[in-house]
Amino acid sequence: MQYTNLGNTGLKVSRICLGMMSYGTSKWRPWILDEEDSRPFIQRALELGINFFDTANMYSLGFSEEVTGRALRDYARREEIVLATKVYFPFNDKPNQGGLSRAHIMQAVEDSLDRLGTDYIDLYQIHRWDYNTPIEETLEALHDLVKMGMVRYIGASSMFAWQFSKTLYLADLNNWTRFVSMQNHYNLVYREEEREMVPLCLDQGVGLIPWSPLARGFLAGNRKKGDENSGETARAKTDEYALGMYYKDNDFEIVDRVIELAKKKDVQPAQIALAWLLNKPAVVAPIIGATKMPHLEQAVAALGIELNEEDMAYLEEPYQPHPVMGHN
Repeated sequence: MQYTNLGNTGLKVSRICLGMMSYGTSKWRPWILDEEDSRPFIQRALELGINFFDTANMYSLGFSEEVTGRALRDYARREEIVLATKVYFPFNDKPNQGGLSRAHIMQAVEDSLDRLGTDYIDLYQIHRWDYNTPIEETLEALHDLVKMGMVRYIGASSMFAWQFSKTLYLADLNNWTRFVSMQNHYNLVYREEEREMVPLCLDQGVGLIPWSPLARGFLAGNRKKGDENSGETARAKTDEYALGMYYKDNDFEIVDRVIELAKKKDVQPAQIALAWLLNKPAVVAPIIGATKMPHLEQAVAALGIELNEEDMAYLEEPYQPHPVMGHN
């Protein structure tokens, strides 16, 4: 395993982050692994040297945090892991049950701490931008959580670069805690983040921990034109959300190049896609989901794959602009 600093901080994280959305309860999504089936993946991740685990309060409506907390208490020492979770999405449609108001953040962090079974969260992230709450209110509340010791660092997820720039400016202006990471939608077939968000994060010392680094499995190279639900996993066969994000003819051209390079290097296509992302500036740790053990092990092995400038350019050449996706 390789480790690096999370953005411009002294916090060391593994260069692969295990995304915990896949673990919780199948009652929430049919492809989610229930607790008993989830635990071997968490244990194996730790054996492979992964110390960075990312969940969210809304995954499996809270149960993912419970599964994550119980497993990590059983298999790891708290001070040796970096535990991340998120706040924003509501569990129901009642008032004040979602968003980034001070009221909701204060309640949500207590609930997350309780479900995770810990007294602090290493990285507490806003899951999306809240258009109904002044960002100053959100930032001050997050700053207070850091000062109270409930949260060590704060991060953000998908938003426009102008929004993220505003948060950094206001934090500096008011001497509030800054965001140290950006969890954004970024992979070989969706590179719109390279226009503004990536340069901003590079300039400001913010680390990238991209979600969907394999484009929801599309970059594994097992999808077929006209049969988009042809992947190997239960998620691939039922993930309607992905159909609106990828599967354009040009996307398949990129995948063909990924497959070609994988054959040349005698590795899996998914490993090439991860290796590409790991070579991009500011990327700290792609967040990978795994419901099959070989996928987890292959993701870690991707750290050892070398791509030269020619390889990178060959993979990137066919890319064409996409509509902005993933901010909702």
